[in-house]
Amino acid sequence: MKIIILGAGQVGGTLAAHLADENNDISLVDANADRLNELQDRLDIGVVAGHASHPDVLRRAGADDADMLIAVTSSDEINMAACQIAYALFRTPKKIARIRSTAYHDHPELFCNKLIPIDFIISPELLVTHYIERLIEYPGTLQVLDFAKGMAQLVAVKAYSDGPLVGNELQEIRRHMPHIDTRVAAIFRKDHAITPKATTVIEAGDEVFYIAAKKNILPVLSELRNVDRNYKRIMIAGGGNIGLRLAQSIEKNYKVKVIERDYKRCRHLSETLNHAIVLHGSASDDDLLASENIDEIDIFCALTNDDDANIMASLLAKRMGARKVITLITNTAYVDLMQGGDIDIAISPQQITMGSLLTHIRRGDISSVHSLRRGVAEAIELIAHGDERSSKVVGKRLDEINLPKGVSIGAIVRNDEVLIAHRNIVVKTDDHVILFLVDKSKIKHVERLFQVGFSFF
Repeated sequence: MKIIILGAGQVGGTLAAHLADENNDISLVDANADRLNELQDRLDIGVVAGHASHPDVLRRAGADDADMLIAVTSSDEINMAACQIAYALFRTPKKIARIRSTAYHDHPELFCNKLIPIDFIISPELLVTHYIERLIEYPGTLQVLDFAKGMAQLVAVKAYSDGPLVGNELQEIRRHMPHIDTRVAAIFRKDHAITPKATTVIEAGDEVFYIAAKKNILPVLSELRNVDRNYKRIMIAGGGNIGLRLAQSIEKNYKVKVIERDYKRCRHLSETLNHAIVLHGSASDDDLLASENIDEIDIFCALTNDDDANIMASLLAKRMGARKVITLITNTAYVDLMQGGDIDIAISPQQITMGSLLTHIRRGDISSVHSLRRGVAEAIELIAHGDERSSKVVGKRLDEINLPKGVSIGAIVRNDEVLIAHRNIVVKTDDHVILFLVDKSKIKHVERLFQVGFSFF
């Protein structure tokens, strides 16, 4: 597939690396020639230096025969203009744009071929906000991901030494919970993936990914670890777009405090929020944290646009008694370094955004894609089409499907029912099949597996 990516920032660069590894023809456009040269030195991609929305620049990037344009520059207006020009001059089939401003999101009617021809809009702020909401909703989790419109969920938890199943085999889950169906999709132990079997023994420190119907998530969570008590008090450092959105979404159900150092922004937050308390100051001010009873805070969320400020504020809050800290870190090199110590959960907005982008880019009928473990693994939701003659999966039992090594099926969603994967389940047309890929290089194999043969037509 020939894809033009506009913007070589964190999201654009990470996306280029993902797609180049999957043998796509990638052209990356940015005004910063040094950044382009740096990426071209380590990636098999083409680069074009210039203004992302200029027609001549798009033509040099290959817009005449491109299959897709992905506009992820730092400017909403440039992204929209580039999509409009790509449609008007080059008839680019698919156009995806990152749009951050709520002023545009409030008017979805703008985005159509007659006005602003964008096929899919990506909002990192909305995606990150939803991601954090899920972590707050399920205490003790590292990731909570939705499939089939939330009917099934994939959850990651860390097994602690005092957990109910540590030292026991996975088959103990079924013995303890005979009426609740779940499946452990993968286990990561010291950064190495372990293929789960009934006899696999969970060890302290394991990162366990399990899938279940939404209604069964909390009961299974209680089996894997001692469930944290529900959160009540949330402190948010940073009143930007993400901080404001998060405060708005949770202020009715939790006691929320927002710390913002810009006074004008504080005034705006105070006028916008109905229940949350807005504090003017620095989240790295230990006197302010102490006066606001940081030792009684259940979750401290550092959500400013400054990685260093987020990390320092989180470390300070944790040392002063905050029960859990969630830290937004845009530099992907920092994420693995920081998570698991004093910082409980380090969130990479690029990886969260990546899943939403890949949903619209991958071949086949893919409903959702989620990056796991900071991009090391993936979980995808594919829809099975065709019949027994034209499909390699429809009409077959799960144990008859030739899955590549490192790929497993976690569940099937059929109509309103979540079927946890067992070997005797037969795949039917229109099933939503949820797969876990420890090895992302196998994605092409999986896409081909779900493609419909010519006999279907």
